[in-house]
Amino acid sequence: MGSNLTGWHGLILLVVVLLLFAAPKLPVLARSLAQSITIFRGEVRTKDDAAESTTTDDASSRSGA
Repeated sequence: MGSNLTGWHGLILLVVVLLLFAAPKLPVLARSLAQSITIFRGEVRTKDDAAESTTTDDASSRSGA
């Protein structure tokens, strides 16, 4: 019977076991992941804005000189 299990069967079995035993913790994990993504996006935007303003400052100083 064990030889009939494929990778997909094992994956589905793992998901079912995780849902059964980790269900109370899933909302906390999802909230934490969402906060991490929000912080990451904010940092990326900050770096993009800083790079953009540096590029704009460099271009304006070159044209003015």
